[in-house]
Amino acid sequence: MIDVIEQLNSVTRTVGDRVLEAGEARVVTLTRTYDATVEELWDACTKPERIARWFLPISGELKEGGRFQIEGNAGGTIERCDPPESFATTWEFAGASSRVAVRFVPEPAGGTRFELEHTMAVDDHWNQFGPGAVGIGWESGLLGLDLHLSSGGSFDPAEGAAWAASEEGRRFMALSSERWCEAHIAGGETEEQARAAAARTTAAYTGAPPQES
Repeated sequence: MIDVIEQLNSVTRTVGDRVLEAGEARVVTLTRTYDATVEELWDACTKPERIARWFLPISGELKEGGRFQIEGNAGGTIERCDPPESFATTWEFAGASSRVAVRFVPEPAGGTRFELEHTMAVDDHWNQFGPGAVGIGWESGLLGLDLHLSSGGSFDPAEGAAWAASEEGRRFMALSSERWCEAHIAGGETEEQARAAAARTTAAYTGAPPQES
């Protein structure tokens, strides 16, 4: 049984601005602390056989300059790799390209802080769905990573899909969407726009029709 509220409370979410050469961008950041060393967390997030146990199968060359492809998901190029502290990649999916940076920071009280930044252009997709479109997906991944680290077990994609379609899974995604909406507003978006985007995102993830505000 997954404690949905505990999992949601373990993540800090922020939405910020950045200006790229291509124009205006948004930075979606997730932070979570795991009961693991920096080296343990690095291994779980960079070794193909480990990634497949909590996320999805991955192929390619997982080294600086290498190309990778996540099964049924994004691909990209690893732009920077500084083991065991950080890495950065392009994130190419459905014809769009963005960037992901991950850092592993030891906590003074023990454990390691996982920080993920996803930087993307402000485009029609962002305006329609806001930060929850990527935020919920990453948050689901961090849940899988927590279950893997705490149990040592492997993720079964079929079981994961069944959980996502269950009442508990839909509740997790709906509540995650609400929290990304709050982060969106805190990041400077109008409440009307943030809530409209969150409603569309919740509907896309849960299959429920968006509620009129």
